[in-house]
Amino acid sequence: MTATAVPSPCRKLCALDPATRICTGCGRTLDEIARWSSMSDAERAAVAARLSLADVPTNVSGT
Repeated sequence: MTATAVPSPCRKLCALDPATRICTGCGRTLDEIARWSSMSDAERAAVAARLSLADVPTNVSGT
């Protein structure tokens, strides 16, 4: 894989939550944002997997 194989999750809606230090636009931590360009594909994939799990609703009603 190349360094661009895992696309950045940035949505260009950058705003850090002061309490959690997590971007409200993409869900990454400040450290993940800062290190993204130097992360390996495996590290980027792990972040992407965590973000995709965070998007899954936890309280889905069948009605």
